[in-house]
Amino acid sequence: MILKKLLALSITICSWLHFYSQNTYAFFGSFNRDKDTEGLYVYELDTISGKLSKITSYAGILNPSFLTVSSDGKYVFACTESKTKNGGSVSSFAFNPKNKSLTFINKQKSGGENPVYITAHKNGKWLVNGNYSEGSVSVYPISENGKIEPYVQNFQFTEGSVDPGRQERAHIHSTVFSPDFNYLFLPDLGADKIRAYEFNSNQNEPLKTAEVPFTKTTLGSGPRHLTFHPNGKFAYCIEEMGGAVSVYSYDNGKLNALQRINTHSEKYKEDFESSDVHISPDGKFLYASNRGVENNIALFSIQNDGTLKTVGYQSIKGKHPRVFGLDPSGKFLIATNAQSGTVVVFKRNPETGLLKKVGKKIKIKSVSCVQIRKY
Repeated sequence: MILKKLLALSITICSWLHFYSQNTYAFFGSFNRDKDTEGLYVYELDTISGKLSKITSYAGILNPSFLTVSSDGKYVFACTESKTKNGGSVSSFAFNPKNKSLTFINKQKSGGENPVYITAHKNGKWLVNGNYSEGSVSVYPISENGKIEPYVQNFQFTEGSVDPGRQERAHIHSTVFSPDFNYLFLPDLGADKIRAYEFNSNQNEPLKTAEVPFTKTTLGSGPRHLTFHPNGKFAYCIEEMGGAVSVYSYDNGKLNALQRINTHSEKYKEDFESSDVHISPDGKFLYASNRGVENNIALFSIQNDGTLKTVGYQSIKGKHPRVFGLDPSGKFLIATNAQSGTVVVFKRNPETGLLKKVGKKIKIKSVSCVQIRKY
């Protein structure tokens, strides 16, 4: 009798564990080159094993190069590269985790041909997009039903920097809110600057140049993506051309340089193509991806003063890790390898920060990005 009760209890516990392991989703974009083929994909992440299982996809969107998910998880926003003048767009989709569906809502012009980054305000009322080729940023109101309204601001930047081949003009590569959402930062690969704006969500035109309008980076470094430490006191910018992460202290819209550290080992002298940067939810480790000749993730431990110490490098098991993400628990890192068309899941050791590949690679042709959300 006791054995039967224990068995029943064990089954119940396993059932609950299974239930709670199936509420995390990974959203993938791709350079599908053809809107008649699948462009967006949604997978379920098993947070016990790390296995990814496809639940739905969407055809009818061209080159969704970057995605973001609304703070309430109801909407997925995509920016789509066009390679044609003024042909870029931003699109909205409704995601329903109960019936596992992805439904197109609407789209708007991006204000450029190649939007590369999109982010949503935590209040759900605003969307911000960065256009790479033109070096501009666009701001959109979002309706209550997830519909994107036409942009109300579009700021154009022009100046370049020292590399005539890559920095002939401004190239906005990401649009990142401060932890309190009162500021917006724009790493400009073309101008070697991190631009800063105040963001007042109660205004019809929320962007206003910040008191310190930009922070200069090392000439020729090409700042690309920016992330903030969970404690809100530090910021980290990965530099695509320089193959480094610059560390800043942060306070009320102002960045102050603390450190610049290579994302590559000494045996590599060029072709860094560093791309993405994220911090573990516990704030102990920073991860940075290198494309080019390395195709790896550089791992750093974060010191109490915000500076970084190199721990090591993890092969990404593919080519061109453009974007990667950490699940909200910090247990897994998911990498998207655009050139090899593979998605690889790594389990993260919370004590050492080290990564270990788990499960089978997922095949998604020209996969461009990932966003991970728990429901």
